[in-house]
Amino acid sequence: MSEYKAPLRDMQFVLKELAGLRDIAKLRGCEEVNAELVDQILEEAGKFATEVLSPLNSSADREGSRWEDGAVRTPKGFKDAYRQFVEGGWNALQAPSEYGGQGLPKTVSTPVFEMWKSANLSFSLCPMLSAGAVEALLLRGSDALKGIYVKKMVDGSWTGTMNLTEPQAGSDLALVKTRAVRSRDEQNGEHYRIHGQKIFITYGEHDLADNIVHMVLARTADAPEGVRGISLFVVPKFLVKKDGSLGARNDLKCASIEHKLGIHASPTAVMIYGEKEGAVGYLVGEENRGLEYMFIMMNAARFAVGLEGGAIAERAYQQALAYARERIQSRDVSGEGTAAVPIIRHPDVRRMLMSMKAQTEAMRALAYVVAAEMDKAHRHPDKEERARSQAFVDFAIPIVKGWSTETGIEVASTGIQVHGGMGFIEETGAAQHLRDARITTIYEGTTGIQANDLIGRKIAREGGATAKLVLKAMRKLVAEIGTIDGEDFAAIGEAFSAALTAAEECVSWVVITYGEDIKAAHAAAVPFLKLMGILCGGWQMARAALVARERLVEAKGDKSFYAAKIKTARFYADHVLTQAPGLRNTIVHGAAGVMALTEEQF
Repeated sequence: MSEYKAPLRDMQFVLKELAGLRDIAKLRGCEEVNAELVDQILEEAGKFATEVLSPLNSSADREGSRWEDGAVRTPKGFKDAYRQFVEGGWNALQAPSEYGGQGLPKTVSTPVFEMWKSANLSFSLCPMLSAGAVEALLLRGSDALKGIYVKKMVDGSWTGTMNLTEPQAGSDLALVKTRAVRSRDEQNGEHYRIHGQKIFITYGEHDLADNIVHMVLARTADAPEGVRGISLFVVPKFLVKKDGSLGARNDLKCASIEHKLGIHASPTAVMIYGEKEGAVGYLVGEENRGLEYMFIMMNAARFAVGLEGGAIAERAYQQALAYARERIQSRDVSGEGTAAVPIIRHPDVRRMLMSMKAQTEAMRALAYVVAAEMDKAHRHPDKEERARSQAFVDFAIPIVKGWSTETGIEVASTGIQVHGGMGFIEETGAAQHLRDARITTIYEGTTGIQANDLIGRKIAREGGATAKLVLKAMRKLVAEIGTIDGEDFAAIGEAFSAALTAAEECVSWVVITYGEDIKAAHAAAVPFLKLMGILCGGWQMARAALVARERLVEAKGDKSFYAAKIKTARFYADHVLTQAPGLRNTIVHGAAGVMALTEEQF
């Protein structure tokens, strides 16, 4: 079983050549960011991922987190790893400096987060949710709430959670029943008493930190029906005294943790609030705007989960590659020699490895580019540029989340196939990546929810304006590729242009059909998301190939690395981009089959 090693060379290439690290360093608050600093951060993060987190991944999966009488014990090694994690400052990487953070841009923190997810997905989920809770408090919390909670969450002394789902609600938050009753007393001041049950709460209970700050959706007594009547509350595990020290246990408990297909080391809790007098909670922002505030956390989490898809793909690829180099089986199909050879020499194994490599690189490139646009949306001095970047981010997040997680599962499954029968054996380790990856298409809204968001809120509602601007930028790239000589660029240009044409037709179809036959549009939503993911990944791979060619012409850097970039982009064009025209036909013509049967005919 191989240990994870951060793909630093590819990360550095994407950051500098595709995400535009130099431009990010010019933004407000990013003046101290430079290539040398980023390289140092990535190298140190890579060491921590390889030496501390990766060795725990398999053992923690076997042991799992354990629940006993309301308490949860994480697997052996997790507490010490978390201590090292916070002492190393990793928890504070992107938090504002005024709250003890390092204030680094999203562009820099994204590859670091990718490392945590590749090395140990279960471990990474705890700081991921804490970061989302911090962001929600910073943007919508009162000064009092920020003063009490944010610094402790940034330094890792306390962690955060996101409490949305209830047994009867699932993804339909209009059905949330958890109650919040206004209250006041001398000890807690103005507050609410929270009563209800929440399920699927990642790290809702654990032994890593001193306190857990739950962000809970609930309804006040006079709230309107539906999602318009949801408010957001801070509900700590332990109440906080006026001097900042921890006081009594709040009226909440972990009733159990789930037994899951994967991510066994991450405790997924059933939380009960208010069995006695009610859990003390504090309103975030205004009443009845909780869902709006929660979407701050949700969008951050959706991007992070999309990053998980690529991260697990990277881990699965590394393991499959190591096995293919070591596994000796069968003669070379060319007939050369009489001895058995490493399976990496067999064409079909090469095809599988190239599929894993190309799609992983495409997912990474798209995620980092979107992270850079997030930084521009928050920090660019020009208002119009901020708006343009935000529109692109809003358009891209469901693609990053939906396409990357679906592709991550595919890549992890291919990794098992490379191992053959040994991949199906748990001791090999390949199966864990597939089991862990499977939740990512469900987390923070299923692929269908992401696809519905893409066609509805992000395309139909604005007449496809942002999508058309993105496609226009891609069309310019097609023209640039057309000026480059050589078979590889001819193939890349041809496949990219055909995929782009398919997407252009489908965007127009969605805009028209969403108003005329909304069920047909939604029936095509997931294939459309897949088409856009494949295309956006191809866009970044084509950009990478052009940059690699420039570096080869300049005779700068690692010649082998740049040559491999071009060949990998060619593979992506021939094997992945070529799926787009078929998806176009599914999108435009497939709804009739989806809706054809009556319920009784299934």
